[in-house]
Amino acid sequence: MPHSLTRKARPVAADAVAVLRGRARCGRGDAKDRPLNYFKSCGSTLMSRTKGDEEEYWNSSKFKAFTFDDEDDELSQLKESKRAVNSLRDFVDDDDDDDLERVSWSGEPVGSISWSIRETAGNSGSTHEGREQLKSRNSFSSCAQLPKPASTYSLSSFFRGRTRPGSFQSLSDALSDTPAKSYAPELGRPKGEYRDYSNDWSPSDTVRRLRKGKVCSLERFRSLQDKLQLLEEAVSVHDGNVITAVLIFLKRTLSKEILFRELEVRQVALRHLIHYLKEIGDQKLLLDLFRFLDRTEELALSHYREHLNIQDPEKRKEFLKTCIGLPFSAEDSAHIQDHYTLLERQIIIEANDRHLESAGQTEIFRKHPRKASILNMPLVTTLFYSCFYHYTEAEGTFSSPINLKKTFKIPDKQYVLTALAARAKLRAWHDVDALFTTKNWLGYTKKRAPIGFHRVVEILHKNNAPVQILQEYINLVEDVDTKLNLATRFKCHDVVIDTYRDLKDRQQLVAYKSKVDKGSAEEDKIDAILSSSEVVAWKWTC
Repeated sequence: MPHSLTRKARPVAADAVAVLRGRARCGRGDAKDRPLNYFKSCGSTLMSRTKGDEEEYWNSSKFKAFTFDDEDDELSQLKESKRAVNSLRDFVDDDDDDDLERVSWSGEPVGSISWSIRETAGNSGSTHEGREQLKSRNSFSSCAQLPKPASTYSLSSFFRGRTRPGSFQSLSDALSDTPAKSYAPELGRPKGEYRDYSNDWSPSDTVRRLRKGKVCSLERFRSLQDKLQLLEEAVSVHDGNVITAVLIFLKRTLSKEILFRELEVRQVALRHLIHYLKEIGDQKLLLDLFRFLDRTEELALSHYREHLNIQDPEKRKEFLKTCIGLPFSAEDSAHIQDHYTLLERQIIIEANDRHLESAGQTEIFRKHPRKASILNMPLVTTLFYSCFYHYTEAEGTFSSPINLKKTFKIPDKQYVLTALAARAKLRAWHDVDALFTTKNWLGYTKKRAPIGFHRVVEILHKNNAPVQILQEYINLVEDVDTKLNLATRFKCHDVVIDTYRDLKDRQQLVAYKSKVDKGSAEEDKIDAILSSSEVVAWKWTC
């Protein structure tokens, strides 16, 4: 278009815009209700402007392209709505719309994949199409409408005014906020590193790389000969991790028969495989291996170990019953039998004690409620439980401590130690005294402790026994130094004083006098001994 025509068209366009905008300044209303003279008066005002005024107005005008069809122009209505709502931004609380869902004008959630694709395509297409139409428009008599781009705004963004942390952003905001990234070209690797992933490694090179912890594929070893050569190389370096890695590969790629046959003559690799199968808990393959090697005892022990995975007591008891006939050694067979018998008794004791505890008629269960079930507990724990709750029961009952001792052949030391701990915890000192009292064939009583009275004193002190009880059992200790040590530790002053008196050690009595409380009965006792007539004899004998 010639420059002169362009200069003439610009004021006309600006004046036409002013005509339409003048409607807003003169008063909002429907264009159909305005008389024709109204538009003429507005137009005559514009025509009376000078050329300089037109030029200044054109350069300072902020008005954009328009259409005459105001009712159908959704773009202009959208922009006016946005300006009106944004003017109220400061009066709207951002926290009031936390629950609003951001949706586009098409009804799709903002941020979804379909929304992003449509948003990008709509913006690019509408921008190009709009530019072409603006270039082809020469007059304002055309009634063609501008293209309707898809809106990039959501309802909640109009009222937010700014983006909150954690909320969705429009596509333009997200693109503008994204920092520019520069991608440098990847540097070429040394040629030697490309061999790390190649398949031309020999068995020795493969083992050496495995020892260094480098990536190395074993899939290239396809034949049995190559696999066995790889295993021999792994065994030769004496590295358990490498041996295990190769065995895992062989276990996955060879049949059980071939694997077992080849490992039978390679004892080092065989031991590693057995240990690995035990660690991962593959009992089925381990049993097959022992069966192939004809290791019946290890096969039985491996089968017996499966009872650990059975939680139900009745099912475990039945499983243990099936293990009794397996080819164990003589000693192990006795242990399996005892395990089955113990679990059988524990089930009976547990059922009976649970009933007594729920009934609430037994004093021992009322004063000392049970803290745990007796099922699947060791023999020593079961004995302690029986000494604690069933100490006075007759020998014929399953829960009697004496019955347990005879059935499972518990040694005297173990029985006395367990019974002492249980009765001392209940502070049943009469039962403790009876535990160490024995009668000879003449009817005389004597105290005897298979575990030694020094251990008896320590257990009694641990259970807060009275000083009189401690002194009684400290006096039964035969070794003098041990007796003095225990009496000093547990502050049994009478035992210390009497021992020094029997030893006629005046110097130690004088020294020990400073350790007792002044004015106490122990101090008076020491003074009485020191002032007695025997002091002269002590003095001369010293």
